[in-house]
Amino acid sequence: MTTSNSPDVDVLIVGLGPTGLISALALAQQGLSVRGLTRWHWLANSPRAHITNQRAMEVYRDLGIEEDATKQGTPWDLMGDTPVAVSMAGEEIARIQTWGTGYLRRGDYVQASPCPLLDIPQPYIEPVILNAAAHAGAKFMFNTEYLSYTELDDRVVVACRDEITGHEYEVSARYLIGADGAGSQIAEQLELAMHGHMARAGQAYIRFRGDLSAYLDTRPSVLNWFVNPAGAFGEIGLGSLRNVRPWDDWMCGFGFDMSKGELKMSNEEATQKVRAIVGDPTFDPEIVDIMIWYVNQQYASEYGRGRVFCGGDAVHRHPPSSGLGLNTCVQDAHNLAWKIAYHLKGYAGSGLVDTYTAERAPVGKQIVERANQSRLDYQRLRDALAVPGSKDPAADGLAKVKAPTPEGAAARKALREALELKDYEFNAEGVELNQRYASDAVIVDADAQPEVFVRDPQLFVQATTRPGAKLPHAWLVGKNKKKISTLDVVGKGRFTLLTGLSGTKWAAAAERLNLPFLQVVVIDTPGAQDLYANWQRVREIDEAGALLVRPDGFVAWRQSQDESTVDEAEAALRDVLARILDRPDMRGRSH
Repeated sequence: MTTSNSPDVDVLIVGLGPTGLISALALAQQGLSVRGLTRWHWLANSPRAHITNQRAMEVYRDLGIEEDATKQGTPWDLMGDTPVAVSMAGEEIARIQTWGTGYLRRGDYVQASPCPLLDIPQPYIEPVILNAAAHAGAKFMFNTEYLSYTELDDRVVVACRDEITGHEYEVSARYLIGADGAGSQIAEQLELAMHGHMARAGQAYIRFRGDLSAYLDTRPSVLNWFVNPAGAFGEIGLGSLRNVRPWDDWMCGFGFDMSKGELKMSNEEATQKVRAIVGDPTFDPEIVDIMIWYVNQQYASEYGRGRVFCGGDAVHRHPPSSGLGLNTCVQDAHNLAWKIAYHLKGYAGSGLVDTYTAERAPVGKQIVERANQSRLDYQRLRDALAVPGSKDPAADGLAKVKAPTPEGAAARKALREALELKDYEFNAEGVELNQRYASDAVIVDADAQPEVFVRDPQLFVQATTRPGAKLPHAWLVGKNKKKISTLDVVGKGRFTLLTGLSGTKWAAAAERLNLPFLQVVVIDTPGAQDLYANWQRVREIDEAGALLVRPDGFVAWRQSQDESTVDEAEAALRDVLARILDRPDMRGRSH
């Protein structure tokens, strides 16, 4: 079934969290008409996600909002050390060097990306993205409830309700994106297969305001853990203080027993809980909110079909451990947006959009499993400190690891091993940056062998130009002698053919194609000089070879050597683009 009138909008997005907002921004920057809706009257109203990893920052950089995001965040240097203590005011048991800030890992992080991590709670980053998307032309509807959709041959018709007036109406779009969170109605209507389960543990946060800067002069950290009876329940079994804004806006976290029903807590009870975790009975916190949430462990094996796709929490649901949630939402949106845009602009067939599931579903599964495992790994730390039959676990655990006895030495060894295990939560740069896509939008090397990681792939980044991997970061020298990253010369909604001074045939062939979405960058020409020789070290191909980099910064294809003639180079590029873009008609049009 088709209709003669045009759809109201190119893309309709339901949900204005990180997935929906990044989708809106990326699509609007591609020149598409975009409309986003949310049932709420504004954006995030609690500091949910906060850790922003390097890959998400690279996406912000590509979309032109890195600088504005940085202004809203707690800088990298203040994010760790993370103490394990009896209380904020009490004695420390250990410290964990987290988020790559420690001397053992900082160099890895600096080498892997031009972007440092930031701590940007959700209510502060969402307005930045919304503002940029609105400036790019996206339009937004608040107080608007999604009801259902009907997919037709050439569009999706979405039923909505204005929650202020009660008026029901329809909006038609060429694509629908479900960014409507962990209770996604769109994922349910699509009947996406979900694996795992929801609400397997109960957690609570008390948001409060109060100056704790006196405790942070020598150990600034956005996350603090406490072996304290006030936070001793559950699989983590530790209390926490998570910073929202340095150093007077906080979240006090702890587990509760779901078998007793939903936690009910008065402001006075919350005050006593905070005082116990802080370790100061005279501390007078301003209780802002008491929030209950549940630990989920669920992921989808399919992210959409036809003209309807989901992303973010709609398809991967997990606790905040490892700080992967918002970051993965941002990357889902960045992956999907350029594919939809290319199809709607006539650059690609619909098969390109269908590669979204193949590329992002394995990532969603990985981060759900990683986040939940990170919670379970706290058992090792509790075991190292445990004193059977203790009436004061915090004091007795501290005494145990301080004892100058064989038992104390064994406890200290067990504690060290438990802390090293937490690197998989707090210093897992490999989990964040070692993604490898396998889909029809990636053409593997003709002689490809399985990749062998020389270091732990969860902890350490292995930079590579293998198709399916993110383009490695290397410092170049750009215009006005300014230092730029290789990531800065690709992206911005375009494919990029990267070659060197010897790759003249590739450059000529790409220019001959004259495609509006393909740019050519010749390394060591003005604007992209490899003066540090860093690109030589990581490119893995000959200077005369070529890399085809997708708009999302991932390598689509590579060729180690130059072709014999420009005609052969052009034919090779046509074939490659035809396969990646699901455009058989692009083949056989040599100059």
